[in-house]
Amino acid sequence: MMAPQGLPPYRMAPLGMLCGLLFASCFIFCLSHQNPNKFALTNPEKSSMKESERKEAKAEEDLDPEILEVFHPTEEWQALRPGQAVPAGSHVRLNLQTGAREVKLQYEEDKFRNNLKGSKKGKRLDINTNTYTSQDLKSALAKFKEGEEMKNSKEDKMDNAQDLLSFGGLQVVINGLNSTEPMVKEYAAFVLGAAFSSNPKVQVEAIEGGALQKLLVILATEQPLTAKKKVLFALCSLLRHFPYAQQQFLKLGGLQVLRSLVQEKSTEVLAVRIITLLYDLVTEKMFAEEEAELTQDSSPEKLQQYRQVHLLPGLREQGWCEITAHLLALPEHDAREKVLQTLGALLATCRDRYRQDPQLNRMLGSLQDEYQALATLELQEGEDDGYFRELLASINSLLKELR
Repeated sequence: MMAPQGLPPYRMAPLGMLCGLLFASCFIFCLSHQNPNKFALTNPEKSSMKESERKEAKAEEDLDPEILEVFHPTEEWQALRPGQAVPAGSHVRLNLQTGAREVKLQYEEDKFRNNLKGSKKGKRLDINTNTYTSQDLKSALAKFKEGEEMKNSKEDKMDNAQDLLSFGGLQVVINGLNSTEPMVKEYAAFVLGAAFSSNPKVQVEAIEGGALQKLLVILATEQPLTAKKKVLFALCSLLRHFPYAQQQFLKLGGLQVLRSLVQEKSTEVLAVRIITLLYDLVTEKMFAEEEAELTQDSSPEKLQQYRQVHLLPGLREQGWCEITAHLLALPEHDAREKVLQTLGALLATCRDRYRQDPQLNRMLGSLQDEYQALATLELQEGEDDGYFRELLASINSLLKELR
C-alpha cells in the first residue's frame, strides 16, 4: 500500500511525550515477557551480540570473586567491563548496537525530561527492557491516559502520536491488542485511539501494521465491555478522515461486525457510538464532494479515495436502515438526537425502507408528542432556541419527508 501524499509536519509536546515514551518502554517489557518470541527486540547484529555475551560470561567465570572491581556509575551510560560489580539502584541495559552492558545512575525526572528533549533532534531513544515491572506499566498507562484526557490542543495530541511513531513504539502498542491480559488490551486500544486522532501519518502506519484487523477481531469476539469501548474509540479514530481505511473496513466486513455488536444485549452505549460513527462517515464523504464542487477541482486525490468508499450501499444491504430506526426506542435524549441525525443522513438511501417500517412511524409520532410538550415548557421558561425544540424540528422534518 502506498501512503497518501502531502502529509503535514508535526511538533513535539514534552508532557505527552514523557508519558508516551515511558509507556512504550514499560509496554515492551511486559509484552516481551508474555510472549518472548513475538515481542522480542531484534537486531541485525544479533549473532555477533550473542557471541560477545558468551565470551564476556566466560571471562567473568574465570575471575576471582575476591578481587571484583566496584563500578562507579555516573549520570551517563558507561560500558560495564567483565568482573565489575554494579551498586544497588543503578540502571543496567544491553546496548543493542554493541552487545555491551551499560550502567548509569537512576534518572531524576528532570534529567529524564532533558534526555527526551534530545530525542526531538533526531536521536532515537534506547528502550530499556530490563528496568520496569508490571506495576510500572500500569502506572505509566495511567499517567498517559490522564495526560490524554486533559484538554490539550490538537497540536499536542499530534505531537504525542509522533513521539510514539518516532521510535517504533506504535507497532509494539498495536501488537499489545493481541495480549491475553484485558487491561493491557484495553489501554493499548486507548493509546492507539489517542494517537490516531487527526494524525494521518500515524493512521497510515497503523493500517500497514495490521491495526484495523486486530481491532475488528476484538469487537467480533467475547470481550469485556470496557475493552470494547476503548477498541471502538480506536476504530473511530482510525476511520475518520481516512478514506483508505474506510475502504479496508468495508472489505474486511466491518459493517457486519458493528451490526452484531449493536444487536447484542446491554450494549446500548456502544450502539450510540456506532451510530455516531456512521453519521460522521456519511457526512464526511458528503462534505468532501461538496467542497470539490465549490473549488471546481475535478480530480483531487482525496475525493477520488472517497468515491471508492461505497458506504451507503453497504449500509442499506446490511440492514442499517432498520437498525438505525429501531434505536429511536433508546430512552436518553442525547441518544435519540444522534439517531435522528443519522436517520436524516441516511434518508436518501433508506427512504423507502423508512416508509415501510410501521414501528418507525409510530415511534416518530410518539416522540413528536413528547417533544412538543417539552418544547412548550422551554418556551414558557423563556428559552427561545431550546434543546427540545431542535429535537422536535428534526422529528417534524423526518415526518414531512416520509409522507
